[in-house]
Amino acid sequence: MKYTTRQSAIILLSDGTIFHGKSIGISGSTFGEVCFNTGMTGYQEIFTDPSYFGQIMVATNAHIGNYGVNENEVESDGIKIAGLVCKNFSFNYSRADASGSLEEYFIKQNLICISDVDTRALVSYIRDNGAMNAVICTDGTSVDELKVSLANVPDMKGLELASKVSTKVAYYYGDENATYKIAALDLGIKTNILRNLAKRDCYIKVFPFDSTYSDLSSFSPDGFFLSNGPGDPEPLVGAIQVAKEILENNRPLFGICLGHQVIGLANGISTYKMFNGHRGINHPVKNLISGKGEITSQNHGFAVNKEELENNADLEITHIHLNDGTVAGMRMKHKNCFSVQYHPEASPGPHDSSYLFDEFIDNIKG
Repeated sequence: MKYTTRQSAIILLSDGTIFHGKSIGISGSTFGEVCFNTGMTGYQEIFTDPSYFGQIMVATNAHIGNYGVNENEVESDGIKIAGLVCKNFSFNYSRADASGSLEEYFIKQNLICISDVDTRALVSYIRDNGAMNAVICTDGTSVDELKVSLANVPDMKGLELASKVSTKVAYYYGDENATYKIAALDLGIKTNILRNLAKRDCYIKVFPFDSTYSDLSSFSPDGFFLSNGPGDPEPLVGAIQVAKEILENNRPLFGICLGHQVIGLANGISTYKMFNGHRGINHPVKNLISGKGEITSQNHGFAVNKEELENNADLEITHIHLNDGTVAGMRMKHKNCFSVQYHPEASPGPHDSSYLFDEFIDNIKG
């Protein structure tokens, strides 16, 4: 069924602020934490990234949908964002190898979207006031009713979401005859991470988020990986315990984003919710070991405590975010472990950060 009628729609923020627009696709309401992404391309990868689960995405790029969708450009089994807010929505697409339009994709996956919003004003408001919960409504529900429902939506701080996106059963990825075996804890893993590991002669077994160290070790892996994912890292007590046991046994360990934060917590480093977070494909990072800069893809609303990290004798900051000085990478001085707060598999540089996968393999080789 194709929806052609475009109804008036709103996005209501938890502080009562309202922005107006027009509905795209299905009718209804959707709730989540509102955030924004500054990427100019890659919208399908963003929408299917499990790390965005529970969040309403505001696209800062003026045009969304202009190159359609391609079934090979997904990071999971479907759309993970709670809803989309954009300025100009393209109902037609121009890319020759597209498999369909973004509107059809949204309708098929029941995503609620609002366009014709003054996204520059909305993003500016979020920048000034911080990330907060919001609701997109495209069905005419009264503002008073929406406010009541919105007040009951839990804050992202303290919210465990990895269980919502993690695999329910373990599965394998890559060539079973590959040289290296990797046990990956799925906290919301992106498919391109698996592609990058498989490309480096790895056979990966992906485990559910609540798996134990014993579960992961039963695969007899050469290395361990803690994935990206949504939500607050602090409630992930099981994953934190897995990280502690990996480190106690000095096994090779690599963490990305949420996995990076879990490794920090396993070392007694606290995490905190950021005012806005980092979301985009143009974030500058400096590698403090090599002195080189990297253009990185980032998607996180939490970070590890920099001061505590600097005062920890067992840890070393390896990467720093050049916009605000937050920690973008760390490693342990006496253990075979390192992690980053950004996405080397996303390759916006396009190859600035791919060396991190090579370093992981080098660590496994010993």
